[in-house]
Amino acid sequence: MTTYTITELAREFDITARAIRFYEDQGLLSPTREGASGRNRVYTTRDRTRLKLTLRGKRLGLTLSEIKSLVDMYESPKDTRTQMDHFLAVLARHRATLEQQREDIAVALAEISAHEEQCQRMMAGISDTGAPEIHPG
Repeated sequence: MTTYTITELAREFDITARAIRFYEDQGLLSPTREGASGRNRVYTTRDRTRLKLTLRGKRLGLTLSEIKSLVDMYESPKDTRTQMDHFLAVLARHRATLEQQREDIAVALAEISAHEEQCQRMMAGISDTGAPEIHPG
């Protein structure tokens, strides 16, 4: 059976050992312990796969509880249809959140553009001395 140390997994996935310990604390990983006082963590292929799925979920922007729910389902392929329905529901909720964020960002960017244009117009009417320029008309 292939096993991994925390250092090997951290290096492979370009994350810190602290992050791996955090995922362990969240119940996403469950390494065995070896050595004096069980100090050394030993990760299995199962742990490696769960870590990979966890990081993929994080890239998608899912919460740790969503990731844990999905990863736990991945391990018990009793009803694949139910699992896929659940996964699709999680993705749909996340998509809706991201779409709303995109709309909010578009509104904020439009407001920033309007303020920039207003400032540019105001600056065009002010001389280098700070006084408004007088244009004969």
